Amino acid sequence: MARRAAEVALAPFAEVGALARMLSEAVFWGARPRYRGRVIVESMEFVGVGSIFIITVTGLFVGAVLGLQLADGFREFGAENQTGAVVGLALAREIGPVFAALMVSSRAGSAITTELGSMRVTSQIDALVTMAVNPVQYLVVPRLIAGVVMVPVLTMLFNLVGMFGAWFVCVKLLAIDSGIFLERMRWLVDWADVRQGLIKAAVFGLAVCLIACRQGFFAGGGAAGVGRATNRSVVHSAIAILMLDYLITGLVLGQGLF
Repeated sequence: MARRAAEVALAPFAEVGALARMLSEAVFWGARPRYRGRVIVESMEFVGVGSIFIITVTGLFVGAVLGLQLADGFREFGAENQTGAVVGLALAREIGPVFAALMVSSRAGSAITTELGSMRVTSQIDALVTMAVNPVQYLVVPRLIAGVVMVPVLTMLFNLVGMFGAWFVCVKLLAIDSGIFLERMRWLVDWADVRQGLIKAAVFGLAVCLIACRQGFFAGGGAAGVGRATNRSVVHSAIAILMLDYLITGLVLGQGLF
């Protein structure tokens, strides 16, 4: 019983250690030739282009409901003209990067884990080693690069679509002046807010793809094991996104951790 309790207590630290080891290997092998540009582009297309639809739909309705709720709340004390500023600030700093990363985790992260897990249980990764191809360099590095590059791009798309959704609801449905809505947003949201969101998005993208690759790379137990690895990938990614969001805001950007 005591041994089982110790294993459960130490499991998160073991997982962090495994992620750190895979990241260090990816950095080492990513800096060495051969550089597979085609594989990197394909990974960026899968992570980024393949997620455009879900990012667009999610951003539209998140922005719409955010504008609706804020306008309704601000109207109680006559401040509905501030809706555009608050929506823009919330999307740029928090909602955009977090939701974009969660959507990428749900779509691309789970697919990466399933793909690598299937390769593991069918011995395709072992075949790469036999052919003198380093599996981390060939399978992990392109996906990590894709996550770091494409999640910030998707975050900007999410922000733009979310602002349009909020603008449509506030201006067309709630009769808030369009000029005031946009001017308040432009006045309050500056490059520092956008930069904060993009930094978070890059870190989230790295974390999501790293967790997905780690779970798939070491999957075992046949098809059932691949399913369990995919489930762990999505859950761990969601937890990591929220934890990193707090840590980046508190430590890196000086918002006050405690």
